[in-house]
Amino acid sequence: MKARFGIMVSLAMLMLVPYALAQGTTMTWSVDGVSRTALVFAPKPTAAGFKVPLVFAFHGHGGNMQAAALGMHLQTLWPEAVIVYPQGLNTPSTVDPQGLHPGWQVEAGQAGLNDRDLKFFDAMLAGLHTKFPVDDARVYATGFSNGAIFSYLLWAERGKTLAALGICAGRLWPTEHLVQPRAVVVIAGQADPILPFNLQQQAIDTDRQVDNATGPGQACGPVCTFYPSTSHTPVVTRIHPGGHIYPPWAPPAIVEFFKTHRQL
Repeated sequence: MKARFGIMVSLAMLMLVPYALAQGTTMTWSVDGVSRTALVFAPKPTAAGFKVPLVFAFHGHGGNMQAAALGMHLQTLWPEAVIVYPQGLNTPSTVDPQGLHPGWQVEAGQAGLNDRDLKFFDAMLAGLHTKFPVDDARVYATGFSNGAIFSYLLWAERGKTLAALGICAGRLWPTEHLVQPRAVVVIAGQADPILPFNLQQQAIDTDRQVDNATGPGQACGPVCTFYPSTSHTPVVTRIHPGGHIYPPWAPPAIVEFFKTHRQL
């Protein structure tokens, strides 16, 4: 039987980030008769024919789109892109078995969820294409904890639509398999008490295999290692000594990575 539990996380660290939250726009989609929402930050109108990047940023279990927008603040770092903070629905997890807090599915076909979040992603992507001049070669997914696990799920199930991913404190669910090489930056804490580092390391090893980045790594700054790829889909790891956190340096690291990677 497929597992149906996610990972419960705290977004307390996100709430500590001292960035003002711009208003954004709440957009709504109907998915299987259920109203789904996301907080969307749009760039200024562009010249005709000029396309813009699109970034999906997923909160952790127990979080929400407003806190994610405050803590990740990708819109302040990449104002030229459409930044989308989707809102999860209440989801059972190992520490939230009754599903009293919002989160994301962790695998395709997860029991009782009817692929609601994969369908939500599809609906958002289609709807945003009608509203903004989205560059199909620059669509990205990033997330924290359960949101990072869901980003891995998107890589496995919707990999052809993505240019690159940003993973923070996440893992690839055992039932999911990566096929499409995609550039990825992975942030992980060696002292993570919620998602053990060895599970995150296993995902990194898989990333490197799929991305043809199995050669020696190269130092790229503090706690940073760059693994070049023969398919131009490198893996960058930023392994810090801390726990299950979203470090304040994560947003600029992720945006910098996204800006340098697009589908070829």
